[in-house]
Amino acid sequence: MRGYYTSGEFARKANVSIRTVRYYDQQGILKPTCVTEAGYRLYTDGDFLRLQKILSLKYLGFSLDEIRSMTVNDEDEGSIGQSLRLQLQLVRKKIDHLKLVEQTLEETSEMLRRGDELDWNKILHLIHITNMEKTLVEQYKNGANLDIRIQLHDRYTTNPEGWFRWIYRQLELKPGQRVLELGCGNGQLWKDNLDRLPPGVQIVLSDASPGMVEDARESLRTREDPRFSWKVFDCARIPFPDRSFDLVIANHLLFYVKDIGAALEEASRVLKPGGLFCCSTYGREHMKEISQMGREFDARMKLSDVNLYEIFGLENGEEELRPYFSDIQKLIYEDSLNVDQTGPLLEYILSCHGNQNDVLNGRYEDFRRFLDRKMEKQGTIRITKQAGIFLCGKRNTIRKQSSI
Repeated sequence: MRGYYTSGEFARKANVSIRTVRYYDQQGILKPTCVTEAGYRLYTDGDFLRLQKILSLKYLGFSLDEIRSMTVNDEDEGSIGQSLRLQLQLVRKKIDHLKLVEQTLEETSEMLRRGDELDWNKILHLIHITNMEKTLVEQYKNGANLDIRIQLHDRYTTNPEGWFRWIYRQLELKPGQRVLELGCGNGQLWKDNLDRLPPGVQIVLSDASPGMVEDARESLRTREDPRFSWKVFDCARIPFPDRSFDLVIANHLLFYVKDIGAALEEASRVLKPGGLFCCSTYGREHMKEISQMGREFDARMKLSDVNLYEIFGLENGEEELRPYFSDIQKLIYEDSLNVDQTGPLLEYILSCHGNQNDVLNGRYEDFRRFLDRKMEKQGTIRITKQAGIFLCGKRNTIRKQSSI
């Protein structure tokens, strides 16, 4: 058949062993495009792209199970560009990591050449640096999953203003104010509002993850922008003096914090009198249709290990905030999603923090077909969104605002 390659031809053109091709076929991560009546397994040029991604992710440290979940949606053309961008991002991180390993090895070797006494702290440092690669892989997965979730909301939202533009409008940021964002993630709040920043603002973006802070730097492309600075720290121990900021922001963060009380106490401490604390969260109805679809396919599927809204949500957030702030106001972001394609929905589900990849192991294609049937039957799948913010002040400083 023209344009098709047998397993042997495909392996030779890709310069891999036929055993490798067969193994990836058996593992369900590189199935042939078609199988003839005579049993020949045939591949196409498009399968070389899938093989490239598999080999790249394997080289970068991902397990086969992780690769399987990350390649299930590769039939979508739009995912190719995204795949290459994500691979490039991690390759750059790996290059930076290897340079650091190289520098540490050179310093340790030079110490031995000089005949200096061996500094075992140097060896421990080398062990820690070398072992960082596991952390880089984890950071990549977290960053990639966050991007996938943001893209679904951006692509299918029914509110034209957008979540981050809406939040920014509620802040009423003034010229010259100092701002601290806790858990900045990939910096999307500021990326979406760079054109709206008043003059003289000073914004500190922070996260507990060094990799996430670096992702925010790259996303914002503001390395030389004097308005932005960057810090890595735990939000339960904020390294700034009392009364340092006019505005403190915690966007979808508090339900991940081990000690919410400590984080809120610290946020209150660094807030100036008359300042504003803004934190966002979900309600119990948020994205409920997606969870329902997962359970309909397999009752064991949970897209989150815990219900985040039970830890800190729209229903109980005010109770958590009341000991540390006054004038607490809740604003709801009116929105829903109308999703008309299976691919982005599947990627979103696979990016969640639950057990879906364990449940779907070996059944990704079955789940895709299940979602395809849902989409074909309904045409568009409407997904409920229930998210909002709490605006908290000191000394009765909150201004009454519209939630529209």
